[in-house]
Amino acid sequence: MISTHLLARSRYEQAAIAVFPGSLDASRAVAAEIASLIRQRQAEKRGVVLGLATGSTPVSLYAELVRLHREEGLSFANVTTFNLDEYYPLPPDHVQSYRSFMRRHLFDHVDLDPARTHLPSGTVAKGEVDTHCAAYEAAIRAAGGIDFQILGIGRTGHIGFNEPGSPRHSLTRLVTLDPLTRRDAAGDFGGIDATPRHALTMGVRSILDARRVVLMAWGQHKAEIVRTAIEGEVNAHVSASFLQEHPAALFVLDVAAAGALTRNRTPWLIGSLEEQGLAWDERMTRRAILWLSQLRQKPILKLTDDDYNEAGLQDLLRIHGSAYETNLVGFYQMQHTITGWPGGRNPQKSKPGDPPVRPLRASSAEVFPKRVLLLSPHPDDDVISMGGTLCRLVDQGHEVHIAYEVSGAGAVSDEAVWRLLAFVRDSGLADSAQTARLQSLAAGLSEGAPLAETADLLRWKGLMRRHEAISAARVCGVPEKQLHFLDLPLYSAAPRSRSYGPTDVRIMGGVLAQLQPHLIYAAGDLDDPHGTHRLCLHVLRDALAEASTAQAPWLAASELWLYRGAWADWPLDEIDLAVPLSPQEVLRRRRAIFRHETQKDQALFLGEDRREFWQRTEDRSRRLAQAYNALGLAEYEAIEAFKRYAPEDLLKSAAF
Repeated sequence: MISTHLLARSRYEQAAIAVFPGSLDASRAVAAEIASLIRQRQAEKRGVVLGLATGSTPVSLYAELVRLHREEGLSFANVTTFNLDEYYPLPPDHVQSYRSFMRRHLFDHVDLDPARTHLPSGTVAKGEVDTHCAAYEAAIRAAGGIDFQILGIGRTGHIGFNEPGSPRHSLTRLVTLDPLTRRDAAGDFGGIDATPRHALTMGVRSILDARRVVLMAWGQHKAEIVRTAIEGEVNAHVSASFLQEHPAALFVLDVAAAGALTRNRTPWLIGSLEEQGLAWDERMTRRAILWLSQLRQKPILKLTDDDYNEAGLQDLLRIHGSAYETNLVGFYQMQHTITGWPGGRNPQKSKPGDPPVRPLRASSAEVFPKRVLLLSPHPDDDVISMGGTLCRLVDQGHEVHIAYEVSGAGAVSDEAVWRLLAFVRDSGLADSAQTARLQSLAAGLSEGAPLAETADLLRWKGLMRRHEAISAARVCGVPEKQLHFLDLPLYSAAPRSRSYGPTDVRIMGGVLAQLQPHLIYAAGDLDDPHGTHRLCLHVLRDALAEASTAQAPWLAASELWLYRGAWADWPLDEIDLAVPLSPQEVLRRRRAIFRHETQKDQALFLGEDRREFWQRTEDRSRRLAQAYNALGLAEYEAIEAFKRYAPEDLLKSAAF
């Protein structure tokens, strides 16, 4: 139940929070509270009114409610629902309408009377919008008000579509969507131009009038805005912050979404670590020293006793004896993450006095050459995220394999297909019948008419991404025979409806068993807009679990390194391996990224970041090198960073 995961508030937190190991556990707990309320009202022969949300966050909640209905007899016969919002203008049968969403995930799977489900209308005439919104508020009041309101939180901090600037007294109304909100939704609608600019939404006051409000948030990409909503001041710029004023509001978070709270990021500011059940282990010590270095804007070795005392870090001085000794601990930890040999040295080329390759385990460092498996969720994640390290591994003699997990067809524009079709049409490579078909398709595209997402079109788009990946791998020196295109079935569903299954795990397990890699590199960032990286990591986790159960002999000798994709960085205190790059290696990585021509100029799913992928990559790796230099370490052109996970640790990690 939720109550067992409630945390005592720290002085920084202005709202109640409950933190769960993962989103599934959290969703089950919220579903159990809803089910208890429904059953209580049924026993009292009374109805219950639920306020419902859409988006990826509540999908697992609705799946659990459906399970409770099918397996435990939970009836929704006494339930009335009101949804928060709807895109405008958008018909209810549109695949991206929230009516369609609710039918797919809940309404069509339980005994809920359709007449008792309510959503704002995306088809009401513009001149009647105000009347319609007033009627929606009246319908909520007539139903007795909302008993239990479910919320997610957008990256602008919005609840419903109450974008920045929404006042506390706002009621159901027509709003203009924030550009960030539209860009986040652009992938669902096939591009920003097709994404609605407006929506109908319940207001802040409409939400706060509910008797119970539960806001759910999952993943690291929600961590900063969750912290702002819970620890920041109440203000209209972050509408979720108004929940601080609600007497029965609760933020239900997974570990990742709670990661930026003061209690987790800088717990020493709250009080004694021992009293919080924490310890000054290696990772916590490093985090505190790096935080202090950045706070004081000093290299680690220049921090003084006064710096530690004034920042509330006296415990570190007590443990290590002085600032000098404490500084050395943090400095050496960071220095030992740096290596130019990510796969270890060739022992035949090693010289006496060469420093050890510290981030690798001693047993692993002795194996040369290594079989390396780089898992790339999309066809360009390999070179975007670790292109320099990839080149380094190849050049140093390791056997590098790249497995591309999904086709990436969804990120290819019709315009790119048109260019290819027009080339084939005009090249003379096609026969007359094929040329006529190509002429028809190319003509339609040239007139701006989008093509239907047929199997042929998706196959063409996937082939375009595949050959771009082959070309990029060639730049890095990886031969085509060492490329594996998995085409995991999880990618076949609409972005927000994707899930993985046994077939995905079997395919991944087959690659692992075939290669028996000494090193595995996988995408560990969970912040890509539509969750492909998260799903692919879950597939890897389950495949490793099966290998562990089968006692695969290669697994114990394997090392797992997680990289971050284009949307996030590893915090400095979580970096275990830092690979410095020369200016020449940065340019080589750029050439490899440029081979992904369909993703240049205006790739889909950019979020709020309008830079191209190569620009993000170079800015990020240069910024990381500058951060290392600011700590007092050597100055490099760029650095790519990784976090170590023993395969068995990934199986137990709550973060994934």
